Amino acid sequence: MPIPDYQTIMKPLLEYVKDGKTYTLKETYEKIADHFYLTEEEKNKLLSSGKKMIYKDRTSWAKTYMKKAGLLEDVKWGHFKITQKGKDLLSENPDKINDDLLMRYEDFRDFKKPNKAEKLNDVNDVEIDEITEKTPEETLDYSIQKINENVLDDLLETVKSCSPLFFERLVIELLVKMGYGGSMKEAGEVLGKSGDEGIDGIIKEDRLGLDVIYVQAKRWSDKTITSSDIDQFVGALTKKGALKGVFITTSSFTRNAIDNIKENKGLQKVILIDGKKLVELMFEHNLGVDIANTYQIKKIDTDYFDED
Repeated sequence: MPIPDYQTIMKPLLEYVKDGKTYTLKETYEKIADHFYLTEEEKNKLLSSGKKMIYKDRTSWAKTYMKKAGLLEDVKWGHFKITQKGKDLLSENPDKINDDLLMRYEDFRDFKKPNKAEKLNDVNDVEIDEITEKTPEETLDYSIQKINENVLDDLLETVKSCSPLFFERLVIELLVKMGYGGSMKEAGEVLGKSGDEGIDGIIKEDRLGLDVIYVQAKRWSDKTITSSDIDQFVGALTKKGALKGVFITTSSFTRNAIDNIKENKGLQKVILIDGKKLVELMFEHNLGVDIANTYQIKKIDTDYFDED
């Protein structure tokens, strides 16, 4: 049979994991291929990029879309399971699970039509069913945007699953990639010393080391950073006679914490980076991400055909 589209894969995939156990994508790929009786030729058929099998790509997106709707949840990187919401949907015994059905869930509606202020790029806010009304370039831009949004979500979940020590090193490496002075070797000497009066890392602001930036890194999943956490960090900076600090977390900051920094009357300059901003910076500076595919869009070289 033809390779099923990602929406056709949704219900069999959800039924496969309905027992509540944790599954990996690798074993899910095999089950989906068996369910649809895919031949070896069909399983080996690649996307036009030549870098991924079509049925695996569609299975991944089926899983992603149901995760966005809250039917599935990640346990850790590469492992997922069904949620109670997913079990409830299966108990309804729907004929099929597709985008139209998932639109009943608010999180999925937000995913399909995100707030413009949260977009990575200035792309027209369109629904999937409006794609056909767009130019090929607009459709490509929109598709890339959706892929990137999914990568950012997965990247944040992956960072949250890292050990605290790995996260501290990740933060320093990101600052180095952003152009701050010093090297990973120099910065790494202070890692692993959590509890050093609230300082997790130190990095030179420039290559000459004329000034240093003190770093606090909190790998928290749900707990937000409060004003008291900020006060502790600022206090540590004061004790060290430091003027600049960066507080980076995988979670978020309370409004009071943000206001605390804005109203800080001391000499310290403190920058706050939450989980969303963290992964955007990682994405921008290619830390923890790879380029999966590169597509070229060509146009007529008008200069070449200019006979004057």
